[in-house]
Amino acid sequence: MMIRKAELHDIPEMVELLGELFSIEKDFRFDRDNHERGLRMMIENPDGRIIMTALDNGRIIGICSGQLSVSTVEGGWSLWIEDLIVTAGYRGKGIGSELIRSVAGWGKANGAVRLQLLADRDNLSALEFYKRGGWVTGNMICLRKKEF
Repeated sequence: MMIRKAELHDIPEMVELLGELFSIEKDFRFDRDNHERGLRMMIENPDGRIIMTALDNGRIIGICSGQLSVSTVEGGWSLWIEDLIVTAGYRGKGIGSELIRSVAGWGKANGAVRLQLLADRDNLSALEFYKRGGWVTGNMICLRKKEF
């Protein structure tokens, strides 16, 4: 297994992994065109953004992305971890942890002083994974508004 930065030619395989992820999450629906466009935007505009991939024999088996945003609380960069998915047959082997470490290392090298992420409250295995990794639940809740 190897971890490397995502490239444009990886998009079709990454979209399939996002399909697997969004089949778990209740708030999002799979939309191939949107996902392809979003992944392309991140790869083509890398300032403050990264996607890391885990590969086994050339096949992408996991992805994790990160985006920097300013935290006025911290007075510095915060790194949002997003789209962490390891395909079902490879879970429990440390790949998700390695992907997060890789993205977090990039964030730290780019000045991030805090990591944060959102997780589906019903995805108990993911919540347990994050807890084992030292993540803590805060008091904040996520609110969204699509039409504005």
